[in-house]
Amino acid sequence: MDTALSQLEQERIIKPKRGLIGIDFAELWRYHELFFFLTWRNVLVRYKQTVIGILWAVIRPVMMMLVFTVVFGKVAKLPSDGIPYPILTFAALLPWQFFANSLTESSNSLIVNTNMISKIYFPRLIIPSAAVLCGVVDFIIAFAILIGLMVWYQTVPTIAVLWLPLFFLLAFLTSLGIGLWFSALNVKYRDVRHAVPFLVQFGLFISPVGFSTSNIPELLQLPYYLNPMVAVIEGFRWALLGQKVPLYYLGLTLSSLVTLLLLVSGVHYFKSVEKTFADII
Repeated sequence: MDTALSQLEQERIIKPKRGLIGIDFAELWRYHELFFFLTWRNVLVRYKQTVIGILWAVIRPVMMMLVFTVVFGKVAKLPSDGIPYPILTFAALLPWQFFANSLTESSNSLIVNTNMISKIYFPRLIIPSAAVLCGVVDFIIAFAILIGLMVWYQTVPTIAVLWLPLFFLLAFLTSLGIGLWFSALNVKYRDVRHAVPFLVQFGLFISPVGFSTSNIPELLQLPYYLNPMVAVIEGFRWALLGQKVPLYYLGLTLSSLVTLLLLVSGVHYFKSVEKTFADII
């Protein structure tokens, strides 16, 4: 009898957190060491057994910059508002690559960590969040390349560069919101892992990476900001290069609302189905 009572006392009762999105921030903080461990592990695993390792964080955006510069700058001859096309493109590739990598990693994060989910308890929200945070390392490395390009082309940022952390935060929250949706859906519907690369590729061409929003017809410019990465990309260009952006404050507000909707709904859906992860996986 005493043994049974002792076992009951050691049992932990897990109850769902009530509220709009159901996040227990105190519980998340108790597991903050696990969060940082998973983030660092993701960084190490990403380039494990590769020949050039973390240099892939430089090669991919540089190669894409060259392609976009040739296609849009030399062949299509799209205007760049007096900004060297390589910098115009690379400033857009910085947040886009972060978004694309974070979305891809977070959407598969629960499947990759099947053993952890099925054996021990911890807030499942940590897994896709750590996958998104992992992309910060690639971002920092690529940002150093952009600084080198700006020095080469003698481009000096304005005081608006102080707004850059805000635009990066918007990119992070957008990646996390969509990543939560896809990671949760991927547990039940494995088609998601096949659909995500296509969606990322499609998103690249409907986002102003190789061109500016000013090239979009005026009537379509505001609806264009329903894609939250439009505000992020143009925000990076404005903050770093001083490029004028049409309808920017109105567009930024619209994109921010879309990001907030994606984040809140993503967390809500993730929390509503996480109790089934261990059974399905």
